[in-house]
Amino acid sequence: MVIILVGGQWGDEGKGKVIDYLAAKADMVIRSQGGNNAGHTVITEHGEFKFQLMPSGILYPKCVCIIGNGVVVDPIVLLREISQLRERGIEPKNLIISERAHMVMSYHPLLDQLEEDTRGDDRLGTTWRGIGPAYADKVRRIGFRIGDLQKEAFMRKKLAFVVGQVKNPILTKLYEKEAIDLGSMATEYMGYAKQLDPYIKDTFPIIQDALDRKSNILLEGAQATMLDLDFGTYPYVTSSNPTAGGALTGSGIPPTKVDLTLGVFKAYTSRVGYGPFPSELLDEVGEQIRERGHEFGTVTGRPRRIGWFDSAVARYSARLNGVGCAALMRLDILDEQPLLKICTGYDFRGKRFDHPVANISHYKHSKPIYEEMAGWQTDIGAARKWEDLPQKCRDYIERIGELIGVPIELIGTGPRRDQFVTRGRKLFD
Repeated sequence: MVIILVGGQWGDEGKGKVIDYLAAKADMVIRSQGGNNAGHTVITEHGEFKFQLMPSGILYPKCVCIIGNGVVVDPIVLLREISQLRERGIEPKNLIISERAHMVMSYHPLLDQLEEDTRGDDRLGTTWRGIGPAYADKVRRIGFRIGDLQKEAFMRKKLAFVVGQVKNPILTKLYEKEAIDLGSMATEYMGYAKQLDPYIKDTFPIIQDALDRKSNILLEGAQATMLDLDFGTYPYVTSSNPTAGGALTGSGIPPTKVDLTLGVFKAYTSRVGYGPFPSELLDEVGEQIRERGHEFGTVTGRPRRIGWFDSAVARYSARLNGVGCAALMRLDILDEQPLLKICTGYDFRGKRFDHPVANISHYKHSKPIYEEMAGWQTDIGAARKWEDLPQKCRDYIERIGELIGVPIELIGTGPRRDQFVTRGRKLFD
């Protein structure tokens, strides 16, 4: 069985926990896009783990974990994550890196920051991790792939051209910064090559063999639908496609092999950085939810913007990705709220829209249309069955499912691995 897991909002929906939950029965987890600008948090009986590049199934030794061709990999960050796992007694022998995955080079974060600085008030709010510049170089066909590390002569020759003829002139003439020393950089990356070599493989035959054996395969994306390069709130988006289609191209799995797309939604909404956010709360309620939910970026530490659940966004995401069932996460963060609101659409100059419009200016100035529901004001952390949840809580879940047109099968009731309510559907046999 092949399951694609996608974030249905602006990210931080709790995908890491859902992936960890599903990985217990998965034979393979494939990270399909993004870079270390996103983070997944998994809390187990052994403590908290925060991953930026490592597939979230890495804690299960029998689960093959692949960093797919659609990911941009910063070798420094990946080696740090490997080291951190080893420090906690976990040897990632089940890790494989696609030789086709591109690298975030040392000049990419610098160029990312320099370009963002030149935008001034029009800055995008990037994480300065170099993800955008790395994807841009991939499209320009001057990017470095992980497999290049296994070809020293080729690597040195390509560095001479890309750094010497392309990047250094930009750094020195446009930004008036120091040139990169080619010799030092070549030595640095040959050091990474020795450490990463055991993990670098051609993943095509590995994945195809798993498909032939009818293995349970989970495609793990980073970020979320509303940050998609094409269908998100452009230009306030990421540099890849964190949708179901992006998961396929970022892994090499054909669409005919997919059995289910699982959408992950947070019981409220959050986003990081700039861009339109119609249901945003700029009041005491928003601050309460932020503090109770510890809503600060896994990678950046930046406080997240908070808003009520936006069913127009969720419905748009469900239709765009072909979501078959959903997970509703972080429901416990709303335990103390006496009144809940759900955004069902938008009003722009007297006209109603039921989905996020492409015109960013119109979307920015759209007013949310709400319906209200009573909160349950009860601790749901101990709930493990549907019947354990308060009736008002079940009403809220059911209403969200109706509005987005997708059955909600998984419900997150707390941060721990075991704090889930399931509704009977077996996602992996």
